[in-house]
Amino acid sequence: MLKMKRIYEPAAPDDGYRILVDRIWPRGVSKEAAHLDLWAKDITPTTEIRKEFGHLPERFDWFRQQYLDELSRNPAMDGFIDTVRAQLTKGNVTFVYAAKDPAINHVVILKAFVEERL
Repeated sequence: MLKMKRIYEPAAPDDGYRILVDRIWPRGVSKEAAHLDLWAKDITPTTEIRKEFGHLPERFDWFRQQYLDELSRNPAMDGFIDTVRAQLTKGNVTFVYAAKDPAINHVVILKAFVEERL
């Protein structure tokens, strides 16, 4: 199963393979406490669209279109999807992120994008 989880929530055995999908390291979290298997900075939104979005709900549709465009052109996506696919044969994969809102963030978009291609 492909899951999402805030990095500020404790890691759990059922998280499986944990991938940080943020470009910037989350504040206040040590690398040891994060319990990550991979940090996938190269598939995250560019700084430009991330800053313009600013996590404002009224900008989310615009952000979704911009990020989907970036994902579809990102040469790192094929390898990322291959990694996710391979890890899913062993158990769960959890996309870990720092955003406060669990519904209005880039991970929702990324998860749907990856699931469509698995």
